[in-house]
Amino acid sequence: MKLKSIIAALFILAATLILPSLALAQEGEPVVVDEVIAQVNDGIVTLSQLKREMKERVETLKQNGMTAPQAQAEVEKKKPELIAVLINEQLLLQKGKELEFTQRVEDEVNKRMLQVAKENGITSIEKLDQAMKDAGIDPVSTRSTMRVEIMKQAVLESEVDSKLFYGFNSDELHKYFDAHKDKFIKPETVDLSEIFLSLAGKPEADVKARATQLVTQLRGGADFCTLAAAYTERPATNGQKPCKLGLFPMTDLRPDLAAAIKGVKVGGVTDPLKTDEGYEVFRVEARNAGTNAAVFNENQVRGAMTEERVGKEREDYLQGLRNDAYVKIADAYRPSVEPLLKIVPPAAATKREPKKDKGKGKILGIFPKP
Repeated sequence: MKLKSIIAALFILAATLILPSLALAQEGEPVVVDEVIAQVNDGIVTLSQLKREMKERVETLKQNGMTAPQAQAEVEKKKPELIAVLINEQLLLQKGKELEFTQRVEDEVNKRMLQVAKENGITSIEKLDQAMKDAGIDPVSTRSTMRVEIMKQAVLESEVDSKLFYGFNSDELHKYFDAHKDKFIKPETVDLSEIFLSLAGKPEADVKARATQLVTQLRGGADFCTLAAAYTERPATNGQKPCKLGLFPMTDLRPDLAAAIKGVKVGGVTDPLKTDEGYEVFRVEARNAGTNAAVFNENQVRGAMTEERVGKEREDYLQGLRNDAYVKIADAYRPSVEPLLKIVPPAAATKREPKKDKGKGKILGIFPKP
């Protein structure tokens, strides 16, 4: 279960790109087994992709407190938007291949899988694959999902985020800084370690007693990370020791946590702090004082300006991809999906026609003729 939770947290992914299954008819004639919802240049969006996307959204809503029927009804209403999302996904994947990002993405997938193996003490990718299967995770579909998400992000970061970040001139940067100095006041930061005891399946009194006992031991001189390695029930991330949380601005901490550590000196530990999930004990490893005066830092200003504008810039970029693409939506979905795409077609001569199957002169996944 530990492996499953780590992988789930690492990959927080929204959709899996799996091409429709093909069955071979006579003389190798390809027969599409899946329903084609939309053709996007040389690619397609299928009903199975849409169903996977809907299923994942339903599960997310259920985790957020909705009943299964409520979640299903809510996602059903969003079906046209989900199809539009999958069309955008196809366009980004095609752009990534055009930009020759395929190997770069594959290298990043391998890097992340190796990191998961390392964090779980697994010595080879083969053993990781087996451990994933034992945890109920399909390693093939996991890698496929990762490729899709990493490719989409790589394209947007290269074609939108990076160009936006470096596109501001000096006058724009200083003008923004002067108008938003409150954003550039450096807050106090604190370096924290944690021991977490879960309430799952345990009497709260027993968990609280254990947390109180640990605090007594720590204040008596026990090593924090040694006890964390023995008792904490929160998996380590990013290759850190089990106890280490990292450095945080005080302004980013939960109010109850900020209050708990407010008077704790460096090297000190908090009283047990109860949450919905369990009890936490924190040690303050270091404090760094903040400043009351705004300090101009070019990269920080660029970052703040980019954060404000990147959402619109990404949507404008996707709109450009849609405008330049060959997009054909199946009749059953066209009335609800086409208005969402807002496609402004260029001159007919500039439209990209999809490639044809050389063997048969047909487009794979073509729609039935009206």
